[in-house]
Amino acid sequence: METNKILGAIILALLLAAAFSKIADLTVHPEFPKELAYKIEIPEDGSSSAQEEVNIFEVLPEITPLLASADMANGEKLFKKCASCHTYQKGGENKAGPAMWGIVNRSKASVDGFAYSGALANFGGDWSVEELNRFLLKPKKYVTGTKMNFNGLKKDQDRADLIKWLNSLSD
Repeated sequence: METNKILGAIILALLLAAAFSKIADLTVHPEFPKELAYKIEIPEDGSSSAQEEVNIFEVLPEITPLLASADMANGEKLFKKCASCHTYQKGGENKAGPAMWGIVNRSKASVDGFAYSGALANFGGDWSVEELNRFLLKPKKYVTGTKMNFNGLKKDQDRADLIKWLNSLSD
């Protein structure tokens, strides 16, 4: 008998909640503004933000002069962001990303035993300091379709520090 009372109370509560919800929907009429509070301007000339982002690689300053004043200790510190996916020791194993030993002036997508994305495998060329500079700025924008999940390094000097440190990782 007690169980029936409890179940009846639960069912009554659910029915009352549903009824009050319907009544509230009928009595409240929200008013939406006719104009947006913040307008987003879209260029009418057909230019897109993707075209603008590609241009950042064209206006990127040369990295070579920055390498002269690059800080190796800061480069090693910056590599800690990369260490979850890459190793830097000679003969180090591949993780989610390939080993970084000898990366500077090495052919792209050339580490044996690592499955590169098709986009990076087809990109071609060598990892020169200028190429690394562009890639480390925004990897997914520079090589569209890469599997590398890294937002990039925005500061020119940070990229120079990291590249100088990576350059020291070779025979």
